[in-house]
Amino acid sequence: MMAYTYSLILFFTVIICFIASFDRRIKFHKHFGSFLKAAVLVAIPFIAWDVWFTARGVWWFNTNYTLGIVIAGLPLEEMLFFIFIPFSCIFTYYTIDKYYRWEVLSAFNNLLAFVSIIVLSVAGLLNTDKIYTLITAIVTILTLIYLHFIAKAAWLTKASAVFTLLMLGFFPVNGILTGSFLENPIVNYNPKDFLGIRMFTIPIEDAVYGYSQFLLVIYFFKKFQKQKNYENESVNHSLAAYDPELENK
Repeated sequence: MMAYTYSLILFFTVIICFIASFDRRIKFHKHFGSFLKAAVLVAIPFIAWDVWFTARGVWWFNTNYTLGIVIAGLPLEEMLFFIFIPFSCIFTYYTIDKYYRWEVLSAFNNLLAFVSIIVLSVAGLLNTDKIYTLITAIVTILTLIYLHFIAKAAWLTKASAVFTLLMLGFFPVNGILTGSFLENPIVNYNPKDFLGIRMFTIPIEDAVYGYSQFLLVIYFFKKFQKQKNYENESVNHSLAAYDPELENK
């Protein structure tokens, strides 16, 4: 039973959101394609990061809690983590955004971006010898710079507020992975490579790491949604050209 621990964590993280996706009031299942493309696109560099850090001994996995299937040095469950966890996160964001627009929060985008970039820059510069801290800071800074200053993402603060709510789920999930409620952690960290500041058993870098991943998946999810909507509109216009009555339906 111990070997199913990581798998069960992923299963229970996603199952309620997956079932709720088919609710007629939410209909998130219609966006599975956009989500999957976004999640896979973001997962590729994050998995590469994971593989590299594992190879360097920044962190490692206790395979007693996994199925024993290893790909590029990572347990299969760790690969699936980059699809399952974002699914629940994006589902939550999509549902909240559907019913609560929270547009007023966009007024705080500048404050959020500048404060976050400054804090992360200081943390990175003061800890250049701690690779997890440094790389996490750099990736998140670049993510915020791109989304705020280049992509002009009006939803930045709204997404950050949702991420704060998601921390309620983050603590038990990542807590178990990092040793809460278990005899030994599933994921172990080299103390030389991170700040050593933990939220219960969770390194603070994990939250920042998850934040940048969350923002990037939302960004690409929205892009693929727009692309799908544009394609649907093009098809409808093409059909209307053959049957003008369709434009009135």
